[in-house]
Amino acid sequence: MRTKEILLIALLLIAVSAILYTVHYAIFHDVHHIFIYMVGDLAFLPLEVLILTLIVDRLLSEREKRARQYKMNMVIGAFFSTVGRELLRHMAALTGNQEVIAAQAGIDPEWSEQRIRRAIVWAESERFQVQPDPEILAKLGEVLAEYREFMLRLLENPMLLENATFADLLWAVFHLEEELSAREVLEESSESDLEHLANDAERAYTNLLKQWLEYMIHLQDNYPFLFSFAARTNPLRPDARPEVA
Repeated sequence: MRTKEILLIALLLIAVSAILYTVHYAIFHDVHHIFIYMVGDLAFLPLEVLILTLIVDRLLSEREKRARQYKMNMVIGAFFSTVGRELLRHMAALTGNQEVIAAQAGIDPEWSEQRIRRAIVWAESERFQVQPDPEILAKLGEVLAEYREFMLRLLENPMLLENATFADLLWAVFHLEEELSAREVLEESSESDLEHLANDAERAYTNLLKQWLEYMIHLQDNYPFLFSFAARTNPLRPDARPEVA
């Protein structure tokens, strides 16, 4: 709403109030009564502002924030169910230390939230040293190209503006996809070019792993049955099986 429109509405409301007070005086001829209620209303006004802005507004804002976060987690869940889990599996193979990753971040159904949070701290500080393997990079490029349209639709979601972590993940993955799709034969790439691709893959993997661990906390808190399945089929653990032990 523009400033002129707000000013016009304010003047209109003041005029209506003045007219009503004039009608009241014309009927009852009691200025004392008018001022008693006017001062009483003005005295209550700060309390009304307090109740509406600091209490009701905050409660509504928190409710809207939870609703937006719930919808955002649905988008993140769709990403991992469709392509994210497969990316985790292929990109872990590039690190050359899958055993360490499985030990530090290979969530199983028995893990507590505190254990998962320790894994997030580890992932944030770890350098994964992605290896420039042309064969695995080529396979990774095929996976990214297959799901490019799906990820483009995710980028169109306006809720990404409220989740910088997931937005950074998508941009890192898209950049890696563009780099890989721009090269026809990776086996013919120079060593320095493969190192460049490995750095791009490491950036994408770091963001992917952190987002995956945070999403698992969401599942554990809100959907234990989904958490159990995701943990049992964890792509970070080579021995993961969907069957319940």
